[in-house]
Amino acid sequence: MLKYFIIIFFFLSNSLALAVDKNKIIQKLETIDNIVFEFQQTINEESENGICFIKYPKKIHCKYNDINKKILVSDGKRLVIKKTKNSKAYYLYPLKKTPLEYILNKDYLIEKIKILKARNIDNQFINFKLNENDNEINIFFDIKSLNLIGWQTEDIYQNLSITFISSLKINQKIDDRLFKIPERD
Repeated sequence: MLKYFIIIFFFLSNSLALAVDKNKIIQKLETIDNIVFEFQQTINEESENGICFIKYPKKIHCKYNDINKKILVSDGKRLVIKKTKNSKAYYLYPLKKTPLEYILNKDYLIEKIKILKARNIDNQFINFKLNENDNEINIFFDIKSLNLIGWQTEDIYQNLSITFISSLKINQKIDDRLFKIPERD
């Protein structure tokens, strides 16, 4: 009987801890206007890295440290991926057709987190699994700091995309011109 009590107590205490963490994550997100971070992105076993600026709602500017000096920019409605060095590559998408439509929408994330079940992953991460318009998005938060540390999704070509965040800075001064859609060359 004691064994069952211990098992029940363990599951209840773990569930209560995740509920407290979930509420703290929501409170933290509510105070954030923007974030700046370094990233490591892996798509189909190919890795890239760089720096990103996110301004809520739905704006992002990422500079990749690749040979082509690729950038990714969203003005809140459109998403552009442009290779800037010796290339005419310019890809324009409606933001709403990409998983970033949800990841970059803080209010959407908060409302989803309120109703989703949090998962503890290896006592390191808190994960929320979102399903929206055929997009499965896993959002990860650090279990200690409760900061966003990354996401996993499929890109528009059905490639598994994993983004890890490091060196996170919250509510920095960011120039709004970063989120202007770049022109075609």
